Amino acid sequence: MKIGSPLFKILRQQLLALAILLICLTNCYAQLDVNQSRVLHRAKVGKEYVFKHRDETVTYLKYLGMIKTKKGTTYKILNSVWIWGLSHRATSRLLIYNRLNQYIGQYHVTLTSDLPHSVKNNQLIFINSEDDCDPKLITRIDLSKGIPKQFFLKCKGNMGDIYTFSSE
Repeated sequence: MKIGSPLFKILRQQLLALAILLICLTNCYAQLDVNQSRVLHRAKVGKEYVFKHRDETVTYLKYLGMIKTKKGTTYKILNSVWIWGLSHRATSRLLIYNRLNQYIGQYHVTLTSDLPHSVKNNQLIFINSEDDCDPKLITRIDLSKGIPKQFFLKCKGNMGDIYTFSSE
């Protein structure tokens, strides 16, 4: 491929577009960390904070409270919904921090409605709000023994989703 060829120009434009996209995404994630820190420091249980970004994405953060394990470890729980793209897609995560507001890990969840509703008695409380799921069915995930590697979120009968913890 020659430097002046049309194929080289197209490749160069694609690489430039990719570099710009990566810079924008890095900036968005850095901003999220600052916002998460603000919410954790305020620690107002149940309050949802909305952060609008320059790139027209929006982040919704909700502090659910603290959980203390039987071994004495304290975790802070935060719901995160990031709305991005022209079609307003959502990335939903359940974030877990230690008592010093240091990031421990997360569960990526499929739908925003799959995020926990609250924290009570060292349990994550999930309430079904999707039309396809049984609204009377409440899932409780006990964290008193630590963070489970996976949990099953019930929808209806034996149906539901499995979510896996990630520390990346």
